Amino acid sequence: MATITTGTAAYPWRPDETFFPAADVVPQSLILQTSTVAGSIDGDQPSVRVAYVDDDESADYYAEAELIDESAPALAERIIQTKKLARRVVLSSEQFRQEMTATQLAQSVARDLIRKADADYIGGTSPLVGLANIAGTVEAGAVGATDLDVLVDLIAELEVNGATPSHVVVDPLGWAALRTLKTATASNESLLGAGTDDAQPRLLGLPVLRSRFVPAYTGVIVDRSAVVSAVGPVSIATSEHEQFSRDSIVLRAIWRIGWTITRPDRIGSFDLGPGGS
Repeated sequence: MATITTGTAAYPWRPDETFFPAADVVPQSLILQTSTVAGSIDGDQPSVRVAYVDDDESADYYAEAELIDESAPALAERIIQTKKLARRVVLSSEQFRQEMTATQLAQSVARDLIRKADADYIGGTSPLVGLANIAGTVEAGAVGATDLDVLVDLIAELEVNGATPSHVVVDPLGWAALRTLKTATASNESLLGAGTDDAQPRLLGLPVLRSRFVPAYTGVIVDRSAVVSAVGPVSIATSEHEQFSRDSIVLRAIWRIGWTITRPDRIGSFDLGPGGS
């Protein structure tokens, strides 16, 4: 009597589960480019506890042999709770076996994970709060139609708070609004330069990251060291069991992410509009 084993069964009867490091599947996601990844956790309840020192600025000058006052910086922490991004796709067995189907689906799912992650990372409100909405961050208001003074002041304020800004994150429409700022009212010369040979978009010396998934006309100035994240691997699994009677395959993609800001006053947000107003 023949015994059915995974060594002899056709592939649909022994589906694999595949793990991809997040950076290999979704390398252009904002959370990977603009945060410090502290680790990876699995589950809604477990958390990453981020320890940091809340500086006590009490250094002073003392005379020779004078008693030096005691002081102690606060040992603080932030807690990162993650949420699970998921996507499920059902397709017939015949379609699943067609050439390039698996590759194209993987790319589509990756784009969808980036779409949701980027949108929430900047502008989310629930279940994860985006950088532009976290309490305590610096809100600069709207950039003017004729100058970048609001952004100059915002960067200065962040630096006064101890930040070292690392990136400007903006949506394509917001970036276009910045690019259409002119050097003078009657001039066609862009305030940011012609832009015909940009090797990398930059704004006030900072690299600009653009994502079409960021809320329109929204911008954030990020200090990467102030944003700590937990990012798990992207898990892609296939199964024929759920749709067995339909002779169909189910593909499931999961990505668990979360973030926090250790010092909110080192992150700034601003608004834009058509023409920079």
